[in-house]
Amino acid sequence: MKRFTRLFTAIDQTTKTNEKIAAIVSYLADSSDRHNLYAIALLIGNRPRRPVRTSDLKAWAAEAAGIPDWLFEESYHIVGDLAEAISLVLPPNPLSKNDYRLPDVIDELSTLLKQSDGRKRGIITGYWQHLDKDARFIFTKLITGNFRIGVSRQLVIKALSIHLGMQEAAVAHRLMGKWVPAEETMMSLFSEPASGTRDFQPYPFYLAYQLDAPPESLGDINDWYIEKKLDGIRGQIIVRNGQLFVWSRGEDLLTDKFPEFAQLTASLPGGTVIDGEIIPWQDGRPLPFQVMQTRIGRKNLSQKALQEAPLVMVCYDLLEWKGKDIREMPMSYRRDLLEALLSAPTDAQNVLLLSEIMPFNNWAEVAVFRQQARDFNCEGVMLKRRDSSYGSGRRKGNWWKWKTDPLTADGVLIYAQSGHGRRANLYTDYTFAVWDEAGTLVPFAKAYSGLTDHEITELDAWIKRNTTERFGPVRSVTPHHVFEIAFEGIQQSTRHKSGVALRFPRILRWRRDKKADEANTKADLLQLIDAANR
Repeated sequence: MKRFTRLFTAIDQTTKTNEKIAAIVSYLADSSDRHNLYAIALLIGNRPRRPVRTSDLKAWAAEAAGIPDWLFEESYHIVGDLAEAISLVLPPNPLSKNDYRLPDVIDELSTLLKQSDGRKRGIITGYWQHLDKDARFIFTKLITGNFRIGVSRQLVIKALSIHLGMQEAAVAHRLMGKWVPAEETMMSLFSEPASGTRDFQPYPFYLAYQLDAPPESLGDINDWYIEKKLDGIRGQIIVRNGQLFVWSRGEDLLTDKFPEFAQLTASLPGGTVIDGEIIPWQDGRPLPFQVMQTRIGRKNLSQKALQEAPLVMVCYDLLEWKGKDIREMPMSYRRDLLEALLSAPTDAQNVLLLSEIMPFNNWAEVAVFRQQARDFNCEGVMLKRRDSSYGSGRRKGNWWKWKTDPLTADGVLIYAQSGHGRRANLYTDYTFAVWDEAGTLVPFAKAYSGLTDHEITELDAWIKRNTTERFGPVRSVTPHHVFEIAFEGIQQSTRHKSGVALRFPRILRWRRDKKADEANTKADLLQLIDAANR
């Protein structure tokens, strides 16, 4: 644990990319293969499942520190991070000078899910007693399920590329999918897999940046494919050696969630990997994303659920054809193969749809469509250079997304809660309300992003001066300030007091020019829903 703790500290204390890469390369060079596997898994976000309840950790930490529960809660809210609060309140009591091995710690944590509460408590408090403050912080992060390190996946790939002497694209591919460090070796993970041994493995997804310049800067429109930006789950469908795998962009294996695709094992040639958007689809058009959500959370899919939320994949790209990786070929070549594959008369036509290439004559026409995108059941457009290869991760230059402007509503700030980490002493998490027909403010959105540091500091001071009630870490404030809230979608919801739920809400701007009684109403939000459903 000590060496990994030092690596975490080295990464945390610098903002320079090269220094972070150097720290990871140094760690990999000086550690055993087994240690490296577990460290790599943590660095890319492959964390162990949380084995205990947060409430239990708080209670055990308070007792171990010899302080009342209320004092620990107050300390936690001031610090803003549970692991850091625990590492600070526990007394230094190094009962052993021995170091714990990172793989052994994680393997033991993975067994806690099946242990009794008493056994969990004994193991966790035992580690707390033997670890120093920094290692105790890392250990507690692991058991809270909130372990994050200040490095991107791409940065870890760069470090591994240096350490292994492999191309970054090959490293990125080997890391895809849900792999378990205890079941792998560095050789099995990073060597060229034998035929059939990693049939499940997807390719790294190629992601687009939001267009940040006039589209005319992209040059000749004829050099680009222009598609609708659909709102679904980005995924890959893989058929290899008679097996089907469906992966999401978040690297969740969703094969069992989408039984519609089971027929593809017989319909698609072996060695086929398709990239696309999985969306609910009916009567020749996409359904709202919330229809998809009715299926994602279900453990058992009834026939009724399948009929109410039928799914298809709108196919964007072909990554593997007859077992050959074709990502380096021009997109025009991959597109021609994809069109030929999907035009063949098979049962696949029921669930695999070819993405539409939009016929625009100039960028001005694209701009008009983008403004009206919601009328065409999409979020905007995707711009893909015809001669581009299929990269990995988010890259600038060849693929762009140009989304339509978000929906907006003006809400009144009614609640505030302190943030976490460096913002633990500031009120940065806000709840906003609109007026209902009775003239009462009802909450409709929570947001914590969109304000500048200066605005956060100013608003924090105002909140502390204008608190009317306290509910633990939450403060109720005088309804005075109005903020414009942006969001990507809106739907009716019986779970929310306002009767609506927003998708991706964030603060667009502080409306200092408006008074609280000028904020939007619940009726305004319902009109947005009606307009979206027409």
